[in-house]
Amino acid sequence: MLPFNSKNNQMKKIYILLIMISFVFVGCENELNLEPAQSISVETAISSEENIANILIGAYDEGGQAATFGGRTHIIADLLGANDQVSWNGTFLDPRQFFTKSILVDNGFVAGHWNNSYEVINQVNLVIDNLEIVTSSTDEKNRIEGEAKFLRALTYFDLIRLFAPAYQTGGGNTQLGVPLRLTGIIDYSGDLSAERNTVEDVYAQILSDLADAYAKLPATNEFFADQYAARALQARVYFQQGNYAAARDAADDVLTNSGHSLTSTFAAAFNNDADSSEDIFAFQVTSQTGTNQLITFYASQANGGRGGDIAVEAAYTALFDDPGNDARASFTYVSPDNALDLTSKYTNQFGNVPVLRIGEMHLIRAESNFREGTSIGLAPLTEINALRGRAGAAALGTLTLDVLFNERQLELGFEGHLVHDHKRTGRPIGALASSDNSLVLPIPQAELDTNPLIVQNAGY
Repeated sequence: MLPFNSKNNQMKKIYILLIMISFVFVGCENELNLEPAQSISVETAISSEENIANILIGAYDEGGQAATFGGRTHIIADLLGANDQVSWNGTFLDPRQFFTKSILVDNGFVAGHWNNSYEVINQVNLVIDNLEIVTSSTDEKNRIEGEAKFLRALTYFDLIRLFAPAYQTGGGNTQLGVPLRLTGIIDYSGDLSAERNTVEDVYAQILSDLADAYAKLPATNEFFADQYAARALQARVYFQQGNYAAARDAADDVLTNSGHSLTSTFAAAFNNDADSSEDIFAFQVTSQTGTNQLITFYASQANGGRGGDIAVEAAYTALFDDPGNDARASFTYVSPDNALDLTSKYTNQFGNVPVLRIGEMHLIRAESNFREGTSIGLAPLTEINALRGRAGAAALGTLTLDVLFNERQLELGFEGHLVHDHKRTGRPIGALASSDNSLVLPIPQAELDTNPLIVQNAGY
């Protein structure tokens, strides 16, 4: 883990490189006969090992943009999954549509998520396509390949969960997923139309990428993806599939071998300038680069937000069985802007955006052990009580699947898991079945207009 000043200096250097990379991709979208000093072609960009590494850094920056892992991925999933736990108080129409489950095909957040995701995928594809250029060492080549495949898997996993019907455990999963684009695009003037692959195809590709990433990445890698980031994402993917034995084993590997641990207090896991002991992977944010739109929509104006577009309601607090002692129940503050209750998870404008943290791994291992009737690592009840103990909550005497579902909301609330947990467990959201078409995002209108092979989701 880097101290803040070290991280900030490193990120400043990365920011300069990202400016260079932005010129690379401006160059790829314009037909230029000359190659001016401030702009280089994609062919030049993929001609050296240093440039390949810089494109990978650019992919991290692209992934951390507002439209995806800079916050909107979390917000979309939680507003889609919300019933009465939160309220939407903002004036923006696009996120309001997620909250009301009435999404239009021209929703700007939907289009932004789709487009930004495929931009990330294209950048890492260019890296993977040109790995032969990396000749300095096998370790360096493996690291670059592993990071690229981790980012591709992470991006496809959220695409498939948001833009396609849920994975069905034990089913054929022939329902339409999203297009798998596995080679980089250099010439945008050609035919870029692509059919939607099946949900099964996309999940298989995600798991293949993660297996490669886990095998090739180092055990530690500063604030970039490492071996255990890949393993933690594997655990999340298996968990979503209902493959609980595999999810348990992956989470146990992370918990046993990664060196990550719960922070001493619940509050210490959030609003961090540098990754905490609990962060397995987070997108980095500084005053120079990165985006934290969780601040924009969850925070008061004094904390850099819009005053609390998303507020915590009494129905969420009512989920806590020991609110007087459980620090998670009172991890809110009253906004001076409008007296709304806001989550305290997002109060640092330049705090990193957490994607994978160790608390989630405890919950995955505990529920997976419970479902499988095993106690690998810890007995399920012991593990849940340890997580509750960190927050000061009283120990439970028994576990059920309902209790485990509730514990995920208490620990992971407002972190982008809600709608996915409803779909995984088949639980309705208010009056809507978890399989309702309105809980799947539409293919953006622009994609339909330019890709004759694409098929729209049901209900749109």
